[in-house]
Amino acid sequence: MTLGPGYFDAMYAASPDPWGFQSRWYEQRKHAISVDILPGRFYAEAFEPGCSIGVLTGMLAPRCGRLLSCDVAEAAVRSAALSTRSLPQVQVERRVIPRDWPDGRFDLIVLSEILYYFGGEDLDRVLDLATAALNDGGTLLAVHWLHPVADYPRGGAEVHRHLAARPGLARLVGHTEPDFLAEVYIRTDGEPVSVAQATGLA
Repeated sequence: MTLGPGYFDAMYAASPDPWGFQSRWYEQRKHAISVDILPGRFYAEAFEPGCSIGVLTGMLAPRCGRLLSCDVAEAAVRSAALSTRSLPQVQVERRVIPRDWPDGRFDLIVLSEILYYFGGEDLDRVLDLATAALNDGGTLLAVHWLHPVADYPRGGAEVHRHLAARPGLARLVGHTEPDFLAEVYIRTDGEPVSVAQATGLA
């Protein structure tokens, strides 16, 4: 079953930064790689569900005209809103995904360390919503831990297999390490345009 709000509320009650996003070099490096593999220089409209305390949010913000970030845990939302208060393009809200998926279309959707929390049909629902919400040529970034976690309904490799099977998405970037997998998909029914092609170099 999908992990509910109570699971995450308990995590933040135990620690204000339960995954060590601010303190662990592993997380800092992973976030830097995640941002660096984005093919676009700028995204007018972006959505980041599962933003936690807003560390990746702050790194994404300079590349976004408007960034809607959300989390299911109230404590995480408060921390993310506080850490991004000087970034006028960022809006942080509490939302329960997939139930509270936002209206509108996006040029960038970031699914970082979130998909393996969805059990049953919820994973397919999230991927359907994300694909439908992307503008043509839009970017979907997915990044997930590959080691097993007993609490999670799914593993990182499994959720990326589900993502790879979605029609309407074509993979542009794949970065694989023993610890995590980061992939960039483009909303297109054909071949994705490379960065060199998009900037007239190829």
